[in-house]
Amino acid sequence: MKKRSIALNMLLLAAVGYLYIDKFVTGKKGATAAATKYDAKDSNCIKAHIAYVELDSMYENITYIKQRRIEMEAKQKKIESEWETGLRGLEAKKNEFLKRGAAITQEEAQQFQDQLIQQQQQIDAKKQTQGQALSEESFTFTDNVQKSLKEFLAEYNKEKNYMYILTTGTGLDYLVYKDPALNITNDVVKGMNEKMKGKLSQ
Repeated sequence: MKKRSIALNMLLLAAVGYLYIDKFVTGKKGATAAATKYDAKDSNCIKAHIAYVELDSMYENITYIKQRRIEMEAKQKKIESEWETGLRGLEAKKNEFLKRGAAITQEEAQQFQDQLIQQQQQIDAKKQTQGQALSEESFTFTDNVQKSLKEFLAEYNKEKNYMYILTTGTGLDYLVYKDPALNITNDVVKGMNEKMKGKLSQ
C-alpha cells in the first residue's frame, strides 16, 4: 500500500512538472516564436519575384524599332520640308507680284491676295493630313511593339516564372528604387531582336 502511495505521488509530481514546463517554459518559447514569426512577416516580407524592363534602352537596341523610328523621323522631316518649301514659294510669288508696284490695280491685288490665302490653306491642309497619317502610323507601330513585347514576355516568363514584369523609362519612371539584379532588359533586347528579325524587310 505504501509503495502504491509513493508511486502515485511520483506520478502526480511528474504530471505537475510536465504541466509547469509546458505552461511556463514551452509556452513562453511558443509565444516568443509566434511573436518573432509575426514580426518577421511584418517587417521582412518575402520578396516578390519581380523584374523590370528599361524601355529607353530597349528602344535604342532593338534593330527593327530603331529602323522604323528613323523612317518615321525622315517622314516627319519631309513633311516639314515640303511645307516650308511651299510657304517660301508663296513668299516668292508675293514678292514678284509686288515688283509691279503702282501698276497693280485694286482688283488685281484683291484677286492675288485671295489666291495666296487659298494656296496657303492648301499647303497647311496637306501638312495636317500628312501629319495625321504619320501619327496614326506611329500609334499603330507603338501598339504592335507593345503586343510583340507582351507576347515575348509571356513566352519568356514560362521559364522565369516572375510574378510581375514592370516597365520603366522616360516619363514612366514610377519606381523610386530599382535593383539592377532585377533588370531583364538585355534578355528582352536579345529575344525581341530575334522575334522581329523578319519584319526588317517589310
